[in-house]
Amino acid sequence: MSRKRQRLGPETLELKRRRDRGNAEADPLRGEAGSARAAVTELVRLFPRGLFEDALPPIALRSQVYSLVPDRTAADRQLQVEGYYGNLSGRRGKNGKMETDSSLMRKRKALQEQGEVRIIQLGFDLDAHGIIFTEDYRTRVLKACDGRSYAGAVQKFLASVLPACGDLSFQQDQMTQTFGFRDTEITQLVNAGVLTVRDAGSWWLAVPGAGRFIKYFVKGRQAVLGMIRKAKYRELLLSELLGRRAPAAVRLGLAYHVHDLIGAQLVDCVSTTSGTLLRLPEM
Repeated sequence: MSRKRQRLGPETLELKRRRDRGNAEADPLRGEAGSARAAVTELVRLFPRGLFEDALPPIALRSQVYSLVPDRTAADRQLQVEGYYGNLSGRRGKNGKMETDSSLMRKRKALQEQGEVRIIQLGFDLDAHGIIFTEDYRTRVLKACDGRSYAGAVQKFLASVLPACGDLSFQQDQMTQTFGFRDTEITQLVNAGVLTVRDAGSWWLAVPGAGRFIKYFVKGRQAVLGMIRKAKYRELLLSELLGRRAPAAVRLGLAYHVHDLIGAQLVDCVSTTSGTLLRLPEM
């Protein structure tokens, strides 16, 4: 009997290890993207284009990126702030002096500075920033203004301001003196939904028709939080939550909202042998 127990012991432990790994790997949102760009690419795939008749560019939120790139400083740097990488120490030249190896030291530009993405203020919260691939933004904006009286002003904005300025907002003198827009043209941009008023003489970059998305997002966030709040102990396995039927208020999809809840730290993530547990923080 002792030999039998010795033989079964390791097999039983290995089976338990396989089960634990299988449960952990069952979490659809468990993996972390290696970069902010990979995270945004993954997140925009979750955006329900059909819900908006493909009229809106796919939008990811900064909070969602944090769910895949937990180092927030690194995520922000990759999105907005440039830096250097490579061999900064240099190498010794023929004269015996240390020289910087320019082939190894390269400037790493953030996605926004490269012009690959645009970051917009969504308005319902000071920290609510949407991230959109620039080409998607340009395509949808041109489509939205096609044949409208303000089409010329919008085209001028996309051709001159968008490639040259990556800011979230624009000032009066910047628009009129730097880019040559008349006051009437700025008014047309506001009417087109490309700009929204920030304060007197200042405007946020905006997405035409984004109001409906913001309405769905705010209602959906509260609905998913309500699902967790109603669960026993105010906690729910991630896999169980994603397997449930979404309430009518969740128009953007459960997975889309879960990324936001995790990245915005509206829920705590607890690792268990059954997978990730989402728990509402203590009040």
